[in-house]
Amino acid sequence: MIRINLLPHREEKRKARRQQFYAMLGLLAGLAAVVWFVGFSIINGYIGSQQAKNDFLVREIEGLKKEIAEISSLKEQTDALLKRKQVIESLQGNRAETASIFDELLKRVPDGVRLLTYSQSGGNVDLTGESASEARVSALMRNLEESPLFQSVTPLEIRAITAKDGRQIFGFQMKMAIERAAVEKDDAGKKAKGGKR
Repeated sequence: MIRINLLPHREEKRKARRQQFYAMLGLLAGLAAVVWFVGFSIINGYIGSQQAKNDFLVREIEGLKKEIAEISSLKEQTDALLKRKQVIESLQGNRAETASIFDELLKRVPDGVRLLTYSQSGGNVDLTGESASEARVSALMRNLEESPLFQSVTPLEIRAITAKDGRQIFGFQMKMAIERAAVEKDDAGKKAKGGKR
C-alpha cells in the first residue's frame, strides 16, 4: 500500500535541521563550558602555586629579617663588650704603669725634696713639690732625666717661699712626658721577676 505524506516534507527537513542545530549548539556550549572550566582550573592552579611560592618567599624573608635583626643586636653587644674589654685592659695597663712611675719616682727623688702633687693626663705628668734648696730641685731634674721612664723634663716654676717655721724653702712645679715603651719594658721585667719565685 502506498502511503502518502500529507505533511509538507520541507517543514520536516527544517525541523530536523533546527533540532540538529540546537543539538550542535548545546554540544558546543557544553564543550565551551568544559574548555572554560578546564582553562579556569589550570589558571587557578598556576595562580595558587605562584601564590604559595610568594607566601613561602614572604615567610622566608620575614625570617631572614628577624635573623638579621638578631645578628645586628649580637654585633652591637659584641662591640659593646669589646669596648668594655679595651677599657678594662687600658685600666689594668694604667694601673701597672702608675705603679712603675711611682716606683721610679721613689728611686729618683733625692733627700730634702718632698712631692706635693702628682697629676697625669695621658702621657704627660705634672709634679709640684718643695725642696730645701735649689740644688736639690736641680738634682731631682737630673735624676728624672736619667730615668728611662721619663723624658722632656721641664721646670715650669721654682720660687722661694717661707715655711711656717720660718725656714726658707723652694716650691717647684715641673712637667715631663712618660716613655711608654720603657714603662712596658719595666712592667714586663717585674712580671718576669715575680714569675721566677
